[in-house]
Amino acid sequence: MRLSAALADLRAGRPVLVADSADREDEVDVVLAAEHASPEWLGWMIQHTSGYVCAPLPVERAVALELPLMVADSQDSRRTAYTVSVDAASGVTTGISAADRARTLRVLADPTSGPGDLIRPGHVLPLRAVAGGVAQRAGHTEAGVELCRLAGLQPVAAIAELVNSDGSMMRLAQAGALAERHRLSLITIAELEAGLSSATPPSLAPEEPAPGQARVVREGAAVVLPTEWGDFELRGYQDLGTGAVHVALLCGAGLSATPPVRVHSECLTGDGLGSLRCDCGPQLRAGLAIAAAEGGLVIYLGGHEGR
Repeated sequence: MRLSAALADLRAGRPVLVADSADREDEVDVVLAAEHASPEWLGWMIQHTSGYVCAPLPVERAVALELPLMVADSQDSRRTAYTVSVDAASGVTTGISAADRARTLRVLADPTSGPGDLIRPGHVLPLRAVAGGVAQRAGHTEAGVELCRLAGLQPVAAIAELVNSDGSMMRLAQAGALAERHRLSLITIAELEAGLSSATPPSLAPEEPAPGQARVVREGAAVVLPTEWGDFELRGYQDLGTGAVHVALLCGAGLSATPPVRVHSECLTGDGLGSLRCDCGPQLRAGLAIAAAEGGLVIYLGGHEGR
């Protein structure tokens, strides 16, 4: 299947070509996993595109990196959510070279990066992807994030629109010839949507654990989180099968011999917005208070709604 081949290429650090529908933009983008961005492939991307390299990422990642929208009221017909532009704060020169932009992309994808690891403005343009993915907005922004997530990679991509040698936009038939010439995968956003809605998304084939085996997760950053109940050690984990991000909060004073454990499913409305339609917020706060007092921990499961 073409989608499975594209995901394998992304894991290997190779770009894939992604076409949207003829009744939308009718354009083909080069898509590269930001965490694997290399000067060689970014140089290839710049050579064959407009050179306007953007970095789709989830809204929560943009918020964590303090990347506000470029303008509050976008007049773009496609409502593309550009943030302020960025460069890596270290390891770059002017920021515009392929090597410099590859470095910036890797910083954007690194789950341990923070706002201070970037300078603003710069030469890479992050884009906020809508939470519903291509099912809600069938654009290259969402496709880039979905593809990286399906591939078991950090959900941050690099994208740029393919152009012909005369500067005109490259269409699907021309992109097919380019893909064949450079042995690259070419898929459509419609194929991605179909794969996401299928009973067994193609990304899960290489990542699904065998019977009796635990699902593989990638450990991310660990930081100290001060709260009203005291300090917690916060550890992040990503499920390589689903892309979901989970958090463990351990009592900063250390775990007791028999630590109390609360498993809490993410609930934006209850945990963050104080909804009175559920008791998720109070339950989470009670769990943190008990963990702090009795040397326990709270496991916060992302990608859910309600405890």
